[in-house]
Amino acid sequence: MTEGAGLRDGGPPDDLTAAEAGMWQAFRNGTVYDLSSGDTVVDDPHGGHPWGPERTVRARIVCWLLLDGPPALAGRVSSLKLVGVRISGSLDIAGGTVVPYVEMRNCRFEQDVLLPEARFTTVRMVDCSVPRLEAARVHTEGDLHLPRCRFHRGIRLTDAQIGTDLMLNQAIVHRDRSGRSIAADGMSVGQDLQAELLESHGELSLRSAKIGVSLSLRGARLVNPYGRLALNAPQLTVERSLYLTPAGVGSVALSGTTPARGTRVQRFECQGGVRLDDGRFGDAVDLERARFTFTDEQELSLRRVQTPELRFLGDRPARGMVVLSGARVVNLMDRADAWPGPGRLHMGGFGYENLVPRGPFPLDARLDWVAAATAEYNPEPYERLASVLRAGGEDEDAREVLLAKQRRRRESLPVAAKLWGYAQDWTVAYGYRPGRAAVWMAVLWAASSVAFAQADHPPLKRGEHPPWDPVLFALDLLLPVIDLGQVGFWQLNGGWQWLAAVLVLVGWVLATTVAAGATRLLRRG
Repeated sequence: MTEGAGLRDGGPPDDLTAAEAGMWQAFRNGTVYDLSSGDTVVDDPHGGHPWGPERTVRARIVCWLLLDGPPALAGRVSSLKLVGVRISGSLDIAGGTVVPYVEMRNCRFEQDVLLPEARFTTVRMVDCSVPRLEAARVHTEGDLHLPRCRFHRGIRLTDAQIGTDLMLNQAIVHRDRSGRSIAADGMSVGQDLQAELLESHGELSLRSAKIGVSLSLRGARLVNPYGRLALNAPQLTVERSLYLTPAGVGSVALSGTTPARGTRVQRFECQGGVRLDDGRFGDAVDLERARFTFTDEQELSLRRVQTPELRFLGDRPARGMVVLSGARVVNLMDRADAWPGPGRLHMGGFGYENLVPRGPFPLDARLDWVAAATAEYNPEPYERLASVLRAGGEDEDAREVLLAKQRRRRESLPVAAKLWGYAQDWTVAYGYRPGRAAVWMAVLWAASSVAFAQADHPPLKRGEHPPWDPVLFALDLLLPVIDLGQVGFWQLNGGWQWLAAVLVLVGWVLATTVAAGATRLLRRG
């Protein structure tokens, strides 16, 4: 048979090997072409056992089938479904349009797979060994599935457009020459990006990527000892949720769900910095039981993130920083032991509307949380916390927060102002405990009444004075504005004059404090 005659009637060219001829016929028939031996050790595409010519097809013939393959047999749909096949040479479909369905399982690629600017319906590569996947600006109408594959020199999906789902579950991806494991800047995924139990050795870059539903990194392990960031995803848009949470191990049915009690799970782990600055998440950012390992210079950066709910429920990082500056969330769900200590938390401009603590989170611990975020005095975090507590009906706790703000401010003042602050705190708690001011007034009234009762004070004018009453006289000195008709009629000399002046001054201070406290209570009521 000549090559021309074979192509006209759909038959294989004459120069095909036996393995390639079988693949050609399976393509026309739309059936699976399986060259595996049945021995799990030999068939492992990631193992070291050699696969001979009986399992090898040339990449050029695969490209021929995909780009310009023969017509399907009558009543069939042509498709390429390979199992246990070794592809020699570079699979290069750059810029091509592939109509047939493509699925490769347990295959071994000897050279890079090149798909830049190619167009597909659906591509599935499952448990394959690939030196590198180069697929910048690739376009699929359906899915791009790469589960359990191993990529030895990384994946490039820059500006790719995936019509439905991108799946990287249990894939193992090593870095390329630039230090990136997965370069997917500007990528668009129509539905879910699932990368559960992913192992990334290098920087996972998702800058300005757009995910139509959810992004799941459940149980993933991101490691980048070569650079500053393990996950670099500023301006990431996820229409629903980002999951950096545990994944169930050993059951496909558990994918995308919260593992049931008793299920063996693997946490999300990240060794290297995380950058999610300016991200937009439609439902939540979930860090349940996430484990971060940073150097002192690395950080979990959530600057200017916007999401209805932030679930900050991971392990406290031993080193590095957590940055929430400018972030905006509605519900902050957190645990007291999830936050880093002083100097390693930054929350300038961080806005939240509701606090939803998971487990005990007493007010003292919440104040420590605010103090940890303010190496230098900054009133904004205290005022934000007080506002949220007051909106939740916890007025007493809100006053404690504002009192803590004044005490923190006092530490930054000069010595004289600091001493005056201590006096205000000790006597009237900066006005946030007006009852204490009333107690002081009562004590001073009683003490000064006893003192004035110990001596007679002659009147200034005989016959033009009320009867001497030390109790009313002391009260008239303490109460500003109100005139009880006692002061101004008696001669006070020496120490008595000084005592009267002190009572007038203290009375003004305490009365003003009581009035300010009452005003705050009425305003909240």
